[in-house]
Amino acid sequence: QEKSCRLSAALLGEDCEISHDQLYELLKYAALGKCHNAAQPSWCRIYHQSHLAGVVVVVLHEMSQLHFYRFYLQFKHLRRVFRHRFTLTPSANFLASLYGEGTNLTPPNTAQGLTSSSNECVTKSLDLQCDPIIQRYGEKKQGLTSYTLTLEEQKKNDYPIKGSPGCKDYISTECDQQRTDSSPLFGLDCEMCLTAKGNEVTRVSLVDARGQCLLNELVKPESAVVNYRTRFSGITKKMLLPVKTRLSDIQTRLKKMLPHDAVLVGHSLNSDLQALEMIHPSVIDTSLLFARNEGRRFKLKFLAKAVLGKEIQCEQKLGHDPTEDARAALELAQFFIEQGPAKVVAELNLEMLLTAEKLAEVSQNKAVLQPQGCRVQKHLNEPPHLSKPCFLDCLQVTGQKPLLLGRQGLDSCGLCQSNLSTSNKQILQRALEDVPLSTFSIIQFSLGPEYIASHLHTALYEKVRSKLTDMLTIYAGPFEEGFCLKSVKKEFGRCGPIQSLRVVTETFQPYVCIQYEVLEAAQLAVESLNGAQVSGSCIKVQRPVTAAMLDCDVLIKELELDVENEGVIYVAGLKKSLTEADLQEEFSQLKDLETLFLPKDLQSGKHRNCCFLKFQKSQSAVDALEAINGWTVKGRELRSRNALASGHLWRWIWQMNHSNGKQGEHIFYEKMEQLSDSEQDLRKKVKKLDHHIKKLYRSLQNNTLCVVLFPGVNSTQGSQSGLGLMGIKNDGGRSAC
Repeated sequence: QEKSCRLSAALLGEDCEISHDQLYELLKYAALGKCHNAAQPSWCRIYHQSHLAGVVVVVLHEMSQLHFYRFYLQFKHLRRVFRHRFTLTPSANFLASLYGEGTNLTPPNTAQGLTSSSNECVTKSLDLQCDPIIQRYGEKKQGLTSYTLTLEEQKKNDYPIKGSPGCKDYISTECDQQRTDSSPLFGLDCEMCLTAKGNEVTRVSLVDARGQCLLNELVKPESAVVNYRTRFSGITKKMLLPVKTRLSDIQTRLKKMLPHDAVLVGHSLNSDLQALEMIHPSVIDTSLLFARNEGRRFKLKFLAKAVLGKEIQCEQKLGHDPTEDARAALELAQFFIEQGPAKVVAELNLEMLLTAEKLAEVSQNKAVLQPQGCRVQKHLNEPPHLSKPCFLDCLQVTGQKPLLLGRQGLDSCGLCQSNLSTSNKQILQRALEDVPLSTFSIIQFSLGPEYIASHLHTALYEKVRSKLTDMLTIYAGPFEEGFCLKSVKKEFGRCGPIQSLRVVTETFQPYVCIQYEVLEAAQLAVESLNGAQVSGSCIKVQRPVTAAMLDCDVLIKELELDVENEGVIYVAGLKKSLTEADLQEEFSQLKDLETLFLPKDLQSGKHRNCCFLKFQKSQSAVDALEAINGWTVKGRELRSRNALASGHLWRWIWQMNHSNGKQGEHIFYEKMEQLSDSEQDLRKKVKKLDHHIKKLYRSLQNNTLCVVLFPGVNSTQGSQSGLGLMGIKNDGGRSAC
């Protein structure tokens, strides 16, 4: 059974600001695992990294953390799916900071350089004992049965196995006769389309040991097709319209065609058998036969050219030809069996050929394209000096070419399959086709250059700051003349840390205006003290009434339901002298308590009179809420509620409240009308972007790490922090935590 990948990150309070180096750590480890000196990131942890289906990074250019919270209600999908969020420091060269500043590969600039490199590779490859093929099969030539996968190898490589939980309804080929070295070989290959069910077969090809085609049939999927993947499958909607053949028909035909001692050959044949929903006991997988170190695999196209001298999967053709691929896999297996492991290793030098091919490709691309993202060397024979090497070249050399889609031509190093598109819709359509076929993808969406203007960012900042200030502010009253302000401050202070308090005297009877440091405190005051007796008066507690605050209740409700706050509660009324150790002891009886965060003043370092508790299970948080309300700790009665801003938002609110005055106030008022018009367009664009990401996310395979990045703004006029959201997609559609 496939292991589920999981992402763990304690992103509460001041621990939620992440640098680009830390983000680079995460992406490098996710892409490479423990290969190429990649290590688990220091600030989060990926469990079962080797089972990741891929990494998808979505970049929302011209956007910052500011945009996410100004248009929070429009980002419906993002806030309901991605639990892990972090503030991201802005960068001048954003993409280069993600995957490294340049390439480690130094392309040979002369024929002599290539020969020297080749000779070194040949010397290494002649050390047969170190080669993974020799380590696996030995040097002696053997019969075909020595190269069929064992039951354990089939289980390890996700082959359908009789009796396994996921293969309950699979059909057996019933080829259960003992295999010998003279058993017949059959090449098999399928093309798949993406449907509502997942990958479904749309074409099947079977060839015999002489390469003759026995079966080449189109198949009608059971479920509605989501993506035909025409560029790779060659299948179109028009082709499938007249097709009557179903999967059950193909299963029946294959059972009849295959003799009882048949050995099936294919490249990553497990995918074909899974799509066919068939179980076959004896297989040769050419992606494993030509073994490599660290679980890497050669592509069929490369092997066909390097071993057989054949060009397959040509770009001029519309999609792959399954008969051609089945025949190529069959001939590769036959070559391996006839020549034996020692000859395959000594004469072919596959690793050297692949490296030389990739180096030549990078060199060619560098000569053609104008460098933008990668540094240009003043002298060609000067090796690059990099503080943070690009890890995409490691993927490239192993045959896993990353994908980069967007409006900008940023792939100057030739490390990515770079495609330029003119609209977000085009980028999405291309992503839906190409992302499932790439192990590492960067998809760039954009608001457009018209939204980069610094005065618009300034005005937007002031709107968000003003609204957050109003949400942190409550008015309480009326009070009697001569009321005790100290007792009022004490009562309202039990809801959380107060930033400022003043008496309002413009009214007939005095009121008190209180601004809190955290959203939860203001909401707790409204919920628990409205209609209460305070300082001898029955008071009303409310927030300021402005046009911007009309949707405050909706916003509070959505923040409470935000997946980031799931399982997190806010507790107020604590003594400031209590330490985290004291609180851990006080709350030790609460079930499934995972993390405790005690906020502090980011300037003085002093603790506030509140904390956040994060639980492993949502129900445990609900139970804790019921238990804590009314608790007394060190003589103080506690108040609690669901969290609203436990993570990076808490830090950002603190920074906004303690910034020196308003940014560019004169610009703000001058440009309000222009911003109002722009905001209407922005709302529509943001809503579409959220829908695009939702559509892309739904198309991803399970166990795909998805990271959504708002790069932030870094200019001479000022900077705005970026924002990152991340998670691993699981069966439920929500990111696994």
